[in-house]
Amino acid sequence: MPKIRVLVVDDAVVFRRLLSDELAADPALEVVGTAANGRIALAKLAHLNPDLVILDVEMPELDGLATLRELRKTHPRLPVLMFSALTERGAEATLDALALGATGYFPKPTGASGMADAIRVIRTGLVPEIKALCAPAGTSGGAPSGSVARRLVAGGSHYGRLDAAPPAPLTPAPRGRVDVVAVAASTGGPNALTDVLGALPADLPVPVVVVQHMPPTFTRLLADRLAARGPLRVFEGRAGEFLAPGTVWLAPGDYHMSVLRDGDRVRLQLHQDAPENSCRPAADVLFRSVARAFGPAALGVVMTGMGQDGLRGCEAVKHAGGQVIAQDEGTSVVWGMPGFVARAGLADKVLPLPQVALEIARRARAGRGDAR
Repeated sequence: MPKIRVLVVDDAVVFRRLLSDELAADPALEVVGTAANGRIALAKLAHLNPDLVILDVEMPELDGLATLRELRKTHPRLPVLMFSALTERGAEATLDALALGATGYFPKPTGASGMADAIRVIRTGLVPEIKALCAPAGTSGGAPSGSVARRLVAGGSHYGRLDAAPPAPLTPAPRGRVDVVAVAASTGGPNALTDVLGALPADLPVPVVVVQHMPPTFTRLLADRLAARGPLRVFEGRAGEFLAPGTVWLAPGDYHMSVLRDGDRVRLQLHQDAPENSCRPAADVLFRSVARAFGPAALGVVMTGMGQDGLRGCEAVKHAGGQVIAQDEGTSVVWGMPGFVARAGLADKVLPLPQVALEIARRARAGRGDAR
């Protein structure tokens, strides 16, 4: 099997060498080139023909965002992973990069333990994600079954508009009443969430709780952006807050978020128990609590992302009599999380991204005398 060809773009010589050495140590990967800034990288693209680009955000001459804008003009489908600092400025830049068409991102460790942290991030996070994004057709294990290239477009959003898969037929909404929607997403999730939450009606009669795998600061800024770009109120989760219709709560980075019934109301809980599926927040934690608090009135939605977080949580939702929707393979950046759910037979519907919001709204209105 041909090796995955990676271009590394970073202005820091030490980090560029560390990253290149760690990637080259994996037999499935080949570092075909490096660049100290975006201008050099763009000049090398056509000659090197990489399968994936790793791009630093802050660089001289041409920074990561400007480089990404130019790269997308000539390579709209080339997977690009950003490395950015764990700061508010870095988080803002990362979200800008995702909106511009970056496929994903990784935090760039800094400080006294930066080198050791960087090696851990590369080995346990970056390398598996590269393999998932560049997996050849017919592979499994949480990776997409076809090249991610066919699912990426300039601008990084609206994956479902590529017509990668025929639209699934919309069947009548089920009779069971839905009182909460729990959503899980990871790689490709910020843009997918923008599409789905932005298409939900302002008068959605149920609350929405979301786990998007992101570190602290990133989740608060993502919540602010989602609120500004859609009709629903969106907040980063706060302990003790009561759920309310038409309101979205996003789990804060490094905290598990769960819900707890308190009389006839349900409130949020935050805690830092051990990570699950190597994630904190984890969708499984949220979904299990939703199943306990809402029983058959729970609707779980699992969207694009690597790994299988959400699988056990969906099992709990289904065991409690609830419903599950999964995003389809053709519109997922990585069909890991929704793929595990679909293959396990847990999804009531497997839908292209553009149909997810409509299906959520239909199911939320069912049983309320309004099944439009």
